Amino acid sequence: MIKTYPHPSEINTAWAFEHYQTIRHTLPKASFPQTSQWVEGLTDLMDDFDVFLLDAFGVLNVGQTSIKTAPAAVSALQLAGKKVMVLTNGASLPASESKKKFKCMGFDFDADHIIASRNALCNALAHSFGAQNTNALWGVMARPDSQLHELLAASIALGDDGALFDKVSGFILLGASYWTQHRQQLLVRSLIKKPRPVWVGNPDLVAPNEHHLSLEPGYFAHQLSQINEVSLHFFGKPFANIFQLACQGLEATPRHRILMVGDTLHTDILGGAAYGIKTALITGHGLFAKQNITPYITQSGIVPDYMMVSP
Repeated sequence: MIKTYPHPSEINTAWAFEHYQTIRHTLPKASFPQTSQWVEGLTDLMDDFDVFLLDAFGVLNVGQTSIKTAPAAVSALQLAGKKVMVLTNGASLPASESKKKFKCMGFDFDADHIIASRNALCNALAHSFGAQNTNALWGVMARPDSQLHELLAASIALGDDGALFDKVSGFILLGASYWTQHRQQLLVRSLIKKPRPVWVGNPDLVAPNEHHLSLEPGYFAHQLSQINEVSLHFFGKPFANIFQLACQGLEATPRHRILMVGDTLHTDILGGAAYGIKTALITGHGLFAKQNITPYITQSGIVPDYMMVSP
Protein backbone atom coordinates (compact mmCIF):
# COMPACT_ATOMS: atom_id res chain seq x y z
CA MET A 1 0.00 0.00 0.00
CA ILE A 2 1.44 3.38 -1.04
CA LYS A 3 2.25 5.68 1.86
CA THR A 4 0.69 9.10 2.23
CA TYR A 5 1.95 12.39 0.88
CA PRO A 6 5.66 12.49 0.16
CA HIS A 7 7.47 15.78 0.45
CA PRO A 8 7.47 17.58 -2.95
CA SER A 9 11.25 17.33 -3.10
CA GLU A 10 10.94 13.52 -3.06
CA ILE A 11 8.69 13.31 -6.11
CA ASN A 12 11.09 12.72 -8.97
CA THR A 13 11.53 10.17 -11.76
CA ALA A 14 13.16 7.54 -9.55
CA TRP A 15 10.42 7.91 -6.92
CA ALA A 16 7.66 7.63 -9.52
CA PHE A 17 9.27 4.61 -11.18
CA GLU A 18 9.65 2.82 -7.84
CA HIS A 19 5.99 3.37 -7.04
CA TYR A 20 4.86 2.21 -10.48
CA GLN A 21 6.88 -0.95 -9.91
CA THR A 22 5.16 -1.38 -6.54
CA ILE A 23 1.74 -1.53 -8.23
CA ARG A 24 2.94 -3.47 -11.29
CA HIS A 25 0.97 -6.55 -10.26
CA THR A 26 -2.27 -4.56 -10.67
CA LEU A 27 -1.46 -3.54 -14.26
CA PRO A 28 -2.07 -5.46 -17.50
CA LYS A 29 0.42 -8.03 -18.72
CA ALA A 30 2.09 -7.64 -22.11
CA SER A 31 4.89 -8.91 -24.32
CA PHE A 32 7.61 -6.63 -25.65
CA PRO A 33 10.27 -6.54 -28.36
CA GLN A 34 13.84 -7.50 -27.53
CA THR A 35 15.18 -4.05 -28.33
CA SER A 36 13.97 -0.59 -29.33
CA GLN A 37 14.72 1.31 -32.54
CA TRP A 38 15.81 4.93 -32.15
CA VAL A 39 14.29 7.46 -34.58
CA GLU A 40 14.58 11.23 -34.93
CA GLY A 41 10.88 12.00 -34.54
CA LEU A 42 7.31 11.10 -35.42
CA THR A 43 7.61 11.96 -39.09
CA ASP A 44 10.25 9.23 -39.48
CA LEU A 45 7.45 6.74 -38.80
CA MET A 46 4.93 8.27 -41.17
CA ASP A 47 5.12 5.43 -43.71
CA ASP A 48 4.87 2.70 -41.08
CA PHE A 49 1.63 3.73 -39.37
CA ASP A 50 -1.85 4.91 -40.28
CA VAL A 51 -3.01 5.87 -36.78
CA PHE A 52 -1.02 7.80 -34.17
CA LEU A 53 -2.29 7.82 -30.59
CA LEU A 54 -0.46 10.59 -28.74
CA ASP A 55 -0.23 11.06 -25.02
CA ALA A 56 -0.61 14.72 -24.03
CA PHE A 57 1.65 15.48 -21.06
CA GLY A 58 5.26 14.77 -22.01
CA VAL A 59 4.49 14.31 -25.73
CA LEU A 60 2.50 17.36 -26.82
CA ASN A 61 3.03 19.59 -23.82
CA VAL A 62 4.63 19.91 -20.41
CA GLY A 63 2.24 21.74 -18.12
CA GLN A 64 0.70 24.56 -20.15
CA THR A 65 3.59 24.80 -22.62
CA SER A 66 3.76 22.88 -25.90
CA ILE A 67 6.90 20.89 -26.65
CA LYS A 68 8.83 22.80 -29.31
CA THR A 69 8.75 20.18 -32.10
CA ALA A 70 5.29 18.80 -31.38
CA PRO A 71 2.93 21.18 -33.25
CA ALA A 72 4.87 20.89 -36.52
CA ALA A 73 5.16 17.10 -36.22
CA VAL A 74 1.45 16.68 -35.55
CA SER A 75 0.55 19.01 -38.43
CA ALA A 76 2.79 17.03 -40.82
CA LEU A 77 1.08 13.78 -39.87
CA GLN A 78 -2.36 15.31 -40.31
CA LEU A 79 -1.44 16.78 -43.71
CA ALA A 80 -0.22 13.34 -44.78
CA GLY A 81 -3.70 11.96 -44.09
CA LYS A 82 -2.81 10.11 -40.92
CA LYS A 83 -5.38 9.76 -38.16
CA VAL A 84 -3.88 11.56 -35.18
CA MET A 85 -5.62 11.30 -31.84
CA VAL A 86 -4.83 12.47 -28.33
CA LEU A 87 -5.06 9.63 -25.83
CA THR A 88 -4.70 11.13 -22.39
CA ASN A 89 -5.27 10.23 -18.76
CA GLY A 90 -5.97 13.90 -18.07
CA ALA A 91 -9.56 13.58 -16.88
CA SER A 92 -10.28 16.99 -15.41
CA LEU A 93 -11.71 18.66 -18.52
CA PRO A 94 -14.21 17.54 -21.18
CA ALA A 95 -12.98 17.22 -24.78
CA SER A 96 -14.50 20.57 -25.81
CA GLU A 97 -12.34 22.39 -23.24
CA SER A 98 -9.27 20.30 -24.04
CA LYS A 99 -9.66 21.25 -27.71
CA LYS A 100 -9.46 24.94 -26.75
CA LYS A 101 -6.41 24.29 -24.58
CA PHE A 102 -4.58 22.48 -27.38
CA LYS A 103 -5.56 25.19 -29.87
CA CYS A 104 -3.84 27.77 -27.66
CA MET A 105 -0.70 25.61 -27.73
CA GLY A 106 -0.60 25.38 -31.52
CA PHE A 107 -2.48 22.13 -32.20
CA ASP A 108 -5.62 21.62 -34.27
CA PHE A 109 -7.54 18.58 -33.01
CA ASP A 110 -11.22 17.85 -33.52
CA ALA A 111 -12.94 17.28 -30.19
CA ASP A 112 -13.80 13.70 -31.19
CA HIS A 113 -10.08 13.02 -31.73
CA ILE A 114 -9.35 13.81 -28.09
CA ILE A 115 -9.95 10.63 -26.11
CA ALA A 116 -9.47 11.02 -22.38
CA SER A 117 -9.76 8.53 -19.57
CA ARG A 118 -12.75 10.64 -18.54
CA ASN A 119 -14.51 9.43 -21.71
CA ALA A 120 -13.91 5.81 -20.80
CA LEU A 121 -15.26 6.42 -17.30
CA CYS A 122 -18.35 8.24 -18.61
CA ASN A 123 -18.97 5.42 -21.08
CA ALA A 124 -18.89 2.92 -18.24
CA LEU A 125 -21.10 5.11 -16.04
CA ALA A 126 -23.71 5.28 -18.78
CA HIS A 127 -23.98 1.48 -18.74
CA SER A 128 -23.63 0.85 -15.03
CA PHE A 129 -26.37 0.04 -12.58
CA GLY A 130 -25.14 2.80 -10.27
CA ALA A 131 -25.59 5.48 -12.90
CA GLN A 132 -29.11 4.31 -13.69
CA ASN A 133 -30.05 4.31 -10.02
CA THR A 134 -31.60 7.72 -9.38
CA ASN A 135 -30.75 7.39 -5.69
CA ALA A 136 -27.01 7.07 -6.40
CA LEU A 137 -24.86 10.11 -5.65
CA TRP A 138 -21.18 10.10 -6.55
CA GLY A 139 -18.60 12.12 -4.63
CA VAL A 140 -15.97 13.45 -7.01
CA MET A 141 -12.31 14.40 -6.60
CA ALA A 142 -12.16 17.24 -9.11
CA ARG A 143 -11.04 20.78 -9.76
CA PRO A 144 -13.73 23.49 -9.75
CA ASP A 145 -14.01 23.76 -13.56
CA SER A 146 -14.45 20.03 -14.21
CA GLN A 147 -18.06 20.33 -15.50
CA LEU A 148 -19.37 17.37 -13.53
CA HIS A 149 -22.72 17.46 -15.34
CA GLU A 150 -20.94 15.68 -18.22
CA LEU A 151 -20.59 12.57 -16.08
CA LEU A 152 -24.26 11.74 -16.76
CA ALA A 153 -24.71 10.73 -13.13
CA ALA A 154 -25.72 12.60 -9.99
CA SER A 155 -22.46 13.88 -8.53
CA ILE A 156 -21.02 16.45 -6.18
CA ALA A 157 -17.48 17.76 -5.74
CA LEU A 158 -15.80 16.69 -2.52
CA GLY A 159 -14.33 19.29 -0.18
CA ASP A 160 -13.59 19.38 3.54
CA ASP A 161 -17.01 18.28 4.79
CA GLY A 162 -16.59 14.79 6.24
CA ALA A 163 -20.36 14.27 6.37
CA LEU A 164 -20.51 14.52 2.57
CA PHE A 165 -17.97 11.71 2.19
CA ASP A 166 -20.22 9.49 4.30
CA LYS A 167 -23.35 10.48 2.35
CA VAL A 168 -22.34 9.51 -1.19
CA SER A 169 -22.90 6.12 -2.83
CA GLY A 170 -19.43 5.91 -4.39
CA PHE A 171 -16.42 7.95 -5.41
CA ILE A 172 -15.02 9.17 -8.73
CA LEU A 173 -11.42 10.41 -8.86
CA LEU A 174 -10.85 12.79 -11.80
CA GLY A 175 -8.23 15.37 -10.86
CA ALA A 176 -6.00 15.88 -7.83
CA SER A 177 -4.81 19.48 -8.21
CA TYR A 178 -7.10 20.64 -5.38
CA TRP A 179 -6.85 17.45 -3.31
CA THR A 180 -5.26 17.67 0.14
CA GLN A 181 -3.95 15.27 2.73
CA HIS A 182 -6.93 16.17 4.91
CA ARG A 183 -9.38 15.23 2.15
CA GLN A 184 -7.54 11.98 1.56
CA GLN A 185 -7.85 11.16 5.26
CA LEU A 186 -11.59 11.90 5.11
CA LEU A 187 -11.88 9.53 2.14
CA VAL A 188 -9.96 6.74 3.87
CA ARG A 189 -11.93 7.06 7.13
CA SER A 190 -15.25 7.12 5.28
CA LEU A 191 -14.41 4.00 3.26
CA ILE A 192 -13.24 2.14 6.36
CA LYS A 193 -16.59 2.92 8.00
CA LYS A 194 -18.58 2.03 4.90
CA PRO A 195 -16.88 0.45 1.87
CA ARG A 196 -18.14 1.72 -1.51
CA PRO A 197 -16.87 1.58 -5.10
CA VAL A 198 -14.10 3.93 -6.22
CA TRP A 199 -13.90 4.73 -9.93
CA VAL A 200 -10.55 6.18 -10.97
CA GLY A 201 -10.66 8.43 -14.03
CA ASN A 202 -6.90 8.97 -14.09
CA PRO A 203 -4.67 5.98 -13.23
CA ASP A 204 -1.45 8.06 -13.39
CA LEU A 205 0.61 8.29 -10.21
CA VAL A 206 2.32 11.50 -11.37
CA ALA A 207 2.21 13.97 -14.25
CA PRO A 208 5.00 16.20 -15.59
CA ASN A 209 4.61 19.95 -15.20
CA GLU A 210 7.05 22.71 -16.10
CA HIS A 211 9.18 22.41 -12.97
CA HIS A 212 7.92 19.40 -11.02
CA LEU A 213 5.93 16.18 -11.02
CA SER A 214 2.42 16.46 -9.59
CA LEU A 215 0.62 13.69 -7.73
CA GLU A 216 -2.36 12.36 -9.69
CA PRO A 217 -5.55 10.41 -8.79
CA GLY A 218 -3.96 7.00 -9.35
CA TYR A 219 -1.55 7.68 -6.49
CA PHE A 220 -4.38 8.39 -4.07
CA ALA A 221 -6.46 5.50 -5.37
CA HIS A 222 -3.79 2.91 -4.65
CA GLN A 223 -3.67 4.08 -1.03
CA LEU A 224 -7.19 2.64 -0.75
CA SER A 225 -6.34 -0.82 -2.06
CA GLN A 226 -6.01 -2.50 1.32
CA ILE A 227 -9.30 -1.26 2.75
CA ASN A 228 -11.54 -4.31 3.03
CA GLU A 229 -14.37 -4.60 0.49
CA VAL A 230 -13.41 -1.42 -1.40
CA SER A 231 -13.48 -2.11 -5.14
CA LEU A 232 -11.22 0.02 -7.34
CA HIS A 233 -12.10 0.46 -11.02
CA PHE A 234 -9.53 2.12 -13.29
CA PHE A 235 -10.23 3.94 -16.56
CA GLY A 236 -7.41 5.06 -18.83
CA LYS A 237 -3.94 3.90 -19.78
CA PRO A 238 -2.63 1.25 -19.31
CA PHE A 239 -6.06 -0.40 -19.18
CA ALA A 240 -7.86 -1.68 -22.26
CA ASN A 241 -11.01 0.44 -21.85
CA ILE A 242 -9.43 3.64 -23.23
CA PHE A 243 -7.76 1.83 -26.15
CA GLN A 244 -11.05 0.14 -27.04
CA LEU A 245 -12.73 3.55 -27.07
CA ALA A 246 -10.00 5.10 -29.23
CA CYS A 247 -10.05 2.23 -31.71
CA GLN A 248 -13.79 2.18 -32.30
CA GLY A 249 -14.27 2.43 -36.05
CA LEU A 250 -10.69 1.34 -36.73
CA GLU A 251 -11.47 -2.36 -37.08
CA ALA A 252 -10.14 -2.34 -40.67
CA THR A 253 -6.77 -0.98 -39.53
CA PRO A 254 -4.31 -3.73 -38.55
CA ARG A 255 -3.03 -3.22 -35.03
CA HIS A 256 0.57 -3.20 -36.21
CA ARG A 257 -0.33 -0.01 -38.14
CA ILE A 258 -1.38 1.80 -34.94
CA LEU A 259 1.25 3.54 -32.80
CA MET A 260 0.93 4.65 -29.17
CA VAL A 261 3.36 7.47 -28.34
CA GLY A 262 3.97 8.37 -24.70
CA ASP A 263 6.49 9.42 -22.08
CA THR A 264 5.73 6.82 -19.39
CA LEU A 265 6.65 3.13 -19.42
CA HIS A 266 3.96 1.82 -17.07
CA THR A 267 1.00 3.61 -18.69
CA ASP A 268 1.63 4.50 -22.35
CA ILE A 269 4.07 1.78 -23.36
CA LEU A 270 2.69 -1.04 -21.21
CA GLY A 271 -0.88 -0.14 -22.18
CA GLY A 272 -0.16 -0.01 -25.89
CA ALA A 273 1.76 -3.30 -25.82
CA ALA A 274 -0.98 -5.00 -23.81
CA TYR A 275 -3.53 -3.90 -26.42
CA GLY A 276 -1.39 -5.32 -29.20
CA ILE A 277 -0.31 -2.08 -30.91
CA LYS A 278 3.16 -0.65 -31.48
CA THR A 279 4.69 1.84 -29.05
CA ALA A 280 7.12 4.75 -29.03
CA LEU A 281 8.68 6.37 -25.95
CA ILE A 282 9.56 10.06 -25.76
CA THR A 283 12.71 10.32 -23.62
CA GLY A 284 13.57 14.03 -23.71
CA HIS A 285 10.40 15.38 -22.13
CA GLY A 286 7.99 14.29 -19.45
CA LEU A 287 8.78 11.63 -16.88
CA PHE A 288 12.21 10.59 -18.19
CA ALA A 289 13.53 14.03 -19.20
CA LYS A 290 17.26 14.36 -18.40
CA GLN A 291 17.40 10.69 -17.35
CA ASN A 292 19.29 7.67 -18.65
CA ILE A 293 16.35 5.56 -19.77
CA THR A 294 18.27 2.26 -20.02
CA PRO A 295 18.20 1.25 -16.32
CA TYR A 296 14.45 1.90 -16.14
CA ILE A 297 13.75 -0.28 -19.17
CA THR A 298 16.05 -3.02 -17.90
CA GLN A 299 14.53 -3.10 -14.42
CA SER A 300 10.90 -2.98 -15.58
CA GLY A 301 11.24 -5.13 -18.68
CA ILE A 302 8.90 -2.68 -20.45
CA VAL A 303 10.51 -2.18 -23.87
CA PRO A 304 9.05 0.22 -26.45
CA ASP A 305 9.24 -0.57 -30.16
CA TYR A 306 10.70 2.88 -30.84
CA MET A 307 12.36 5.65 -28.88
CA MET A 308 12.89 9.30 -29.73
CA VAL A 309 14.09 12.31 -27.77
CA SER A 310 11.34 14.62 -29.06
CA PRO A 311 8.24 14.18 -31.19
